[in-house]
Amino acid sequence: MQHARTGTADAGLHTSWNPRLIGLVAVLALVGFVADSAVSAPLLVLPEMLEHFDTDQAGWLNASATLAGVAWAPLLGKAADIHGRRRILVLTLLLSGAGAVLCAVAPSIWLFVPGRMLQGSALAAVFLSVAIVRSLCAPRIGLIVVGIVTSGSAVLNIASRFLVERLATEYGFHLLFVLAAGVAAAMALAVRALVPESSIRTPGTIDFGGAVLLGGGLAGVLSYISLGAGLGWLSVGPLALLVGGVAALGWWYVVSTRKPDPLIDVRNVGRPLALTLFIVALGAGAFQSMLQLISLISDVSPDEDLGYGLAGTGSVALLLGGAGIGIMVGGPAAGWLAARIGPIPALAGVVLLGTVVTVGMFPGASRFGIAFVCSLALGVTAGALLTSGFNTAGTLASAERQGVVSGLVVVAVSIGSVVLDFVGAAVLKFTAVVVDGEPSNSATGVHGYVAFASGAFAIATVLVMLLRRTTRPRADSPSPE
Repeated sequence: MQHARTGTADAGLHTSWNPRLIGLVAVLALVGFVADSAVSAPLLVLPEMLEHFDTDQAGWLNASATLAGVAWAPLLGKAADIHGRRRILVLTLLLSGAGAVLCAVAPSIWLFVPGRMLQGSALAAVFLSVAIVRSLCAPRIGLIVVGIVTSGSAVLNIASRFLVERLATEYGFHLLFVLAAGVAAAMALAVRALVPESSIRTPGTIDFGGAVLLGGGLAGVLSYISLGAGLGWLSVGPLALLVGGVAALGWWYVVSTRKPDPLIDVRNVGRPLALTLFIVALGAGAFQSMLQLISLISDVSPDEDLGYGLAGTGSVALLLGGAGIGIMVGGPAAGWLAARIGPIPALAGVVLLGTVVTVGMFPGASRFGIAFVCSLALGVTAGALLTSGFNTAGTLASAERQGVVSGLVVVAVSIGSVVLDFVGAAVLKFTAVVVDGEPSNSATGVHGYVAFASGAFAIATVLVMLLRRTTRPRADSPSPE
């Protein structure tokens, strides 16, 4: 596919660290913080929001932003390739800020949820930042920068959550969204002023109809998976979401194979990219499901004699904080490794590490020290997996398709996280036991959960070996553009 070049942004790619590159990394890492905060920070005040809106629909208050982010990703990725990545990143931050304002002033849940859906567009900021890095940096250093940009926000997240929680307690949860809107607006100005626009363009038009079908279909199916457990799998609402989502995805696929310039050209995705997306979905889902399990077993005391439990043996915050620290380390480490041995071998090492670490949770389910080491290593795996996913997908796509392909990585991460969370929860539900008249997770269920997550990583390991065999040599090692 041909692409047009305008301007002078590509006159010199960054080939080594310099003040301008450091400034670019700092700005894009802060952009990642905006995205992470938009999706996860409201979890800190979820009980207050439920009480304020007098509802028990926690899924709609929380998951709506992530689901909307998945729906936004293909449209914003395509728009970035056509109209410029910096321009669309600025638009994305402004949309997210507008959504945060709407959440702050919403008098009812019916206005709050649309605000969260607008705010969820910030999820696109992550992959747009990656696309910008790949257009402004030479491949070898770009692989490292991607790791820093995608994982650097974890530092700010760990530090900010204590402040956010305190401010929300003193001034109400609305302040959280006011601050989010202010930060999003500030970062939009910073990106506009400090990040150069790439001159790479993809000729074409945006398939808005396809964007509605694909985004709506993905959101519908994932909404069914996310909300079905609470509302009932066979109730009218979730079933309507599922049927509508599947129908939209089916119609999108049929239409996209007939259009000359579809939102995503499924005919040219190719086996290597499809394998990469599947690997990322499995790995991200396994990591997310293991975090869910660690949180659950941390509330169970070993004294209950269920065959597992960590309560009273150590700090739960330390376990989850260990995962956050691991993410900070894993992203840059994966970028450094990819610059030396190539993105696909680095990806192979990441999923193999995930398999080994997840298996370690068999004894870790009842031993805090092992659980902490596993949590830390799982964080390293998660940070490295996201970086390796972006880097691998980027090497498999032409320069003018970086926005779309990076968006697909985010979609894969979200789908894997939602689906494997549900499967893990189902394993626990169907193996539950009754203790003192109350249902409790059994040791069989917990160990089955660990086996399921280990299996997901093991399948990803097999697939990445297949990817290495079916990928052309140029994708295994960075080469000058």
